[in-house]
Amino acid sequence: MEILILGGGVAGISTAYQLLKDGHQVTVIDRDHPGTGGASFGNAGLIAVGHSIAWGSPKALKLWFKTLFHDHPVFRMNLRLDPQLIRWGLKFITQCTNSRAVQNSLDKHRISMYSQKILNQVVLETGIKYEQNSKGLLFLYRNQLAFEEGIKHTLLLKGAGQRLETADKERVLEIIPELESSEDQIAGGIFSPDDESGDSRIFCEQLMETCRGMGGTFMQDVTIERLEAAGELIKRVVTNKGVYTADRYVLCLGSWSPLLVRSSLGIRLPIYPVKGYSITVPVENHHTPPSIGGLHEEDFLGFAPMGDHFRVSSVSEFSGYDVGHTPEDFDHIFKCAKKLFPNAGNYDKAKCWSGLRPMTP
Repeated sequence: MEILILGGGVAGISTAYQLLKDGHQVTVIDRDHPGTGGASFGNAGLIAVGHSIAWGSPKALKLWFKTLFHDHPVFRMNLRLDPQLIRWGLKFITQCTNSRAVQNSLDKHRISMYSQKILNQVVLETGIKYEQNSKGLLFLYRNQLAFEEGIKHTLLLKGAGQRLETADKERVLEIIPELESSEDQIAGGIFSPDDESGDSRIFCEQLMETCRGMGGTFMQDVTIERLEAAGELIKRVVTNKGVYTADRYVLCLGSWSPLLVRSSLGIRLPIYPVKGYSITVPVENHHTPPSIGGLHEEDFLGFAPMGDHFRVSSVSEFSGYDVGHTPEDFDHIFKCAKKLFPNAGNYDKAKCWSGLRPMTP
């Protein structure tokens, strides 16, 4: 069949690869160069199956409401009349019970395990290189009480088959010796040895070239204006570069998916864009970035070594489809990164990025 994929991020390109393997004719369209826009470009780069705890919970609900009235360095809420956010927020509230948190975490973990399995199959089949680091991830805690609470959370995922190791300070420093200069900020950690990290942008670029070699077509600078349907079937996709038709269509537009299907088809998808921020720090000869990636739980900070650069990410901001940023937006990331890993890279030359992550309730 002829298949048209809308969106050339990691989801769209990965879908293209699987469909090409199955013998289909595949075209991918995107308004940017595939792999360079949206969350696929500057995300944390963590494959954190061992951190598959659902966001929605009674604790998260309290924090969410608190940000409505008080500034928070990580969770930011831009109060305005936004029907999409209101609908999403009401659905989110229904998921913030203990029972839903448990079930959603188990569902998320199952999907994450499957996704990692497919990722590793793709890497084995194609041989693509994207700064993959398969030595595990470490989830750090500064506060002893938070550490003990985190240990309790591991029981759920351990019961679902996830390998997780509780690590005291000494063991943390064995796993990431580059933390030695900041050991006074560490109470302990949880080590997930089967997790990994890598550069999503490089992954997308490499897999796209593989897809082209398999006969796939990638079109950039294509802005989708609307979908036209007859009954329950999509008939054509109208763009600034003309009309595209296919036997089947795959929607992979991330945060922009709900806008397109709402305006074209009257369908409401429970997805809201949550802005994240990251810095990419060049690593020079004398620098010592961490040997593996991970998260700092209290600072809500993700970090990952990526060859000649070091990625640090944080912040969940509800501000609609605004992708802009100011230098002040990165203060929390720089402060925490320099405190944990003062010699990880040349912070003066760091590149700052912000983008939208599609979130379901």
